[in-house]
Amino acid sequence: MTLVLGIETSCDETAAAVVDAEGRVLSDVVHSQVAIHARYGGVVPEVAARDHARAIVPVVREALAKAGVELAGVDAVAVTARPGLAGALLVGVQHAKGLAWAAGKPLVAVDHLIGHLLAVFLRREGDAPVDPPAFPFVALLASGGHTAIYRVDGDGDGQVHELGATRDDAAGEAFDKAGKLLGLGYPGGPRIDRLAATGDAARSTFKFATAMAGGGSLEFSFSGMKSALARHVEKEGRPEGQALADLCAAFQEAVVAALVSKTVAAARQEGVRTVVLGGGVAANRGLRAGMARRCEAAGLRLVVPPFASCTDNAAMIAYAGALRLGRGAIDDLALAPSTRTSLPRVTRKGGGRRG
Repeated sequence: MTLVLGIETSCDETAAAVVDAEGRVLSDVVHSQVAIHARYGGVVPEVAARDHARAIVPVVREALAKAGVELAGVDAVAVTARPGLAGALLVGVQHAKGLAWAAGKPLVAVDHLIGHLLAVFLRREGDAPVDPPAFPFVALLASGGHTAIYRVDGDGDGQVHELGATRDDAAGEAFDKAGKLLGLGYPGGPRIDRLAATGDAARSTFKFATAMAGGGSLEFSFSGMKSALARHVEKEGRPEGQALADLCAAFQEAVVAALVSKTVAAARQEGVRTVVLGGGVAANRGLRAGMARRCEAAGLRLVVPPFASCTDNAAMIAYAGALRLGRGAIDDLALAPSTRTSLPRVTRKGGGRRG
């Protein structure tokens, strides 16, 4: 049985996990920095890197201990090498290189986005069994830093193709910025989700237009929603009580409508019958429910990972690393982190006409 130690430090979670080549999760430890960054209203890169440096050693030790193995007992060390915050990535990459060199183990670099796209194949003890999706499938990856739709034809390099992505803010970023405007603190996304569950979008005094709803484009834009909310709050003030819940419901409904409609359109365009959700925003209850309804109506199968596999974690990195190891993809100690994904991009950032 091939065992891989995975390390993830791309943003504000220090994580380590041990996973086998079949996706079975033996351990998955996550140290969150939410409380540290909450006072700033968002992730501060330098603060994130420093906390990763403090937490990485105990987190890795705990992951190995929970899996019941020593470093000598794993077959490789996989690490998130891209994309992410430069300083944060550097901590994980350097630690992984040190472990691999000291133990004489192969080093395998993993793209964070590939990890999210393959997280649906993880098998966690205690979770309800889910039939994994067959290739090809269309995947919506939505998180605080990334929002894109991909066609996934396999788990190998060159088998993932972007169909459309955000031109500006990611969906999770839009939720967090909206939460900050409404005085909900950081992270705003989960708090908006909770309030939206008790609100009614139809009752909201402010209506959000679904961004880039026409034209057949699979691209997203969420900055306009954030700006519209900012102007509304500046003019009317921050709502309270039921009015706040209704406004959260309206904002979430507009974001979810864009994500759902374009993902279903992508599946139809590609002639693919399976849709997969990935990334932190996949934990949003409004998105899960909305996507389930639309997929059922369109005759599509929807596969959503458990909550633990949606947010940043090292199990997905270990699994993606195990697959790369099986193909003989090994990196050397010259490995350097990058803030950019290895996946080819088709969406240009910024506004204006595409030509």
